[in-house]
Amino acid sequence: QVQLVESGGGLVQAGGSLRLSCAASGRTFSRYAMGWFRQAPGKAREIVAAVTSNGGSTYYADSVKGRFTISRDNAKNTVYLQMNSLKPEDTAVYSCATTRALFSDYTQENNYAYWGQGTQVTVSS
Repeated sequence: QVQLVESGGGLVQAGGSLRLSCAASGRTFSRYAMGWFRQAPGKAREIVAAVTSNGGSTYYADSVKGRFTISRDNAKNTVYLQMNSLKPEDTAVYSCATTRALFSDYTQENNYAYWGQGTQVTVSS
């Protein structure tokens, strides 16, 4: 059974930073892509960033490019999201997820099958 547990959310002022972590268990972590998603109240969930199984390639939404960095440590079964220069519009519940199958297109939300419970990020102006 795949389990994903996020941590690191909280309240921060605009311009500040947070680092989210997602610890995975239940299958061979290093074989699958990982992604971070977010959902703000009244809005659809959107992909924020994603990384391939070996960390060799990454994807970012245009809204976070240059501010957020996704990384993974396969030895620790953990994926991270470093968020800098945070803006009020970054306020959302952030969730990590992993793809259903090997070699899935990691930029497409419908390829993700396992999700964490989410962690709240609130950015005050």
